[in-house]
Amino acid sequence: MAPAAPRNLCTDCGISRSAEPKRCATACQFIQPDYPALEAQVHGRARDPARTDELHFGPFRRMLRASLAAPRDGAQWTGITTRIAERLLETGAVDAVLTMAPDPHDRWRPVPVLVTKPAGLAQCRGMRMGYAPLLALLEPARAAGYRRLAVIGIPCQVYALRALESSLGLERLYVIGTPCSDNTTTERFHDFLNLVAAQIGRSAAEITYLEFRADYRVELRLADGSTRLMPFLQLPISKLPSDFFPLTCRTCVDYTNVLADITVGYMGGQGQQWLLVRNPRGEELLGLLGDEVRTSAPGSAGQRAGAVKGFLANVQRAAGGLPLRRMPDWLRPIVGWLMPRVGPRGLEFARTRVEMKAIETVLHLRRELPRRMRHLVPAHVWALVKPYGLAPGPDETP
Repeated sequence: MAPAAPRNLCTDCGISRSAEPKRCATACQFIQPDYPALEAQVHGRARDPARTDELHFGPFRRMLRASLAAPRDGAQWTGITTRIAERLLETGAVDAVLTMAPDPHDRWRPVPVLVTKPAGLAQCRGMRMGYAPLLALLEPARAAGYRRLAVIGIPCQVYALRALESSLGLERLYVIGTPCSDNTTTERFHDFLNLVAAQIGRSAAEITYLEFRADYRVELRLADGSTRLMPFLQLPISKLPSDFFPLTCRTCVDYTNVLADITVGYMGGQGQQWLLVRNPRGEELLGLLGDEVRTSAPGSAGQRAGAVKGFLANVQRAAGGLPLRRMPDWLRPIVGWLMPRVGPRGLEFARTRVEMKAIETVLHLRRELPRRMRHLVPAHVWALVKPYGLAPGPDETP
């Protein structure tokens, strides 16, 4: 695989490693994205601000809470994402699935793979942290004669894939998207993992699974089979360097992977997975599971305004170089107990997180790359931050 070409605001989706690295100019979401055009290309229409939740989550046909009736061992949740991919291979709908597997020497490091047998997807279950050039395998897939592909990717990978889709020569493409907000390098993630391990009196090597949950807790699974739940407020976030999350992830406007055929996440799931079926192909993907999947309507509870306003105040301080206001240690257990009970839950939790990401985008770009704001901040992001007193300046819109 070719080395990555040097780029500003790059998450190494893989296009810069291809035979035509200059395609980054039109494919990258961090250069001059056009979400309305690509939403219309993929879903037949752009998001409709008048339709409940499309401003936050992008175009969709329906949203569901879901879980597999028989959860898969080693899956991040119950295994819906990899099970859909398995079904695509089992039914012959695709020749190969392009996704991530763990590095043989580091279970947390993602490595792109082309999987052609259903059994091969078992190795791809679970969460990994870091950047990996997924789309660099599009050219090897083409060389191998694969014309019907499924791709499992995060938003920055999926944006580039959709921008280039018409030039890839594929007969059929299915896109299964997972939400993403804050990524970092695998090396930086290990630093975080070491801090978490020290906090619970274990070694990082003993932690086999880490998942941020919608109940304001992080689930840790350990090599001895035990499980630990740690409230968000007890995480050692204050010990991380200010650039732990790169500017790309602090200014990403696509938390919910709006250009996927189906988004499979957790934010609106309340203990289950959260599905956004976005178009007819997404319906086809969900239909492959048949009675293997249990679904219900998503719930929503609590109010997001207070949480988002508090987040805005903290980001304003951080973006101005001031120290964050830290909660007293004696108060953390009390607030940690209250948040899952009175804070935003279900879809309101998802709306909260999307609005927080929109605020981050505006404030961090204003501080670090003000000249790029007119290119990088879509109209729907300005609509999301307007209730919190943020509005574009004269040079901040196209």
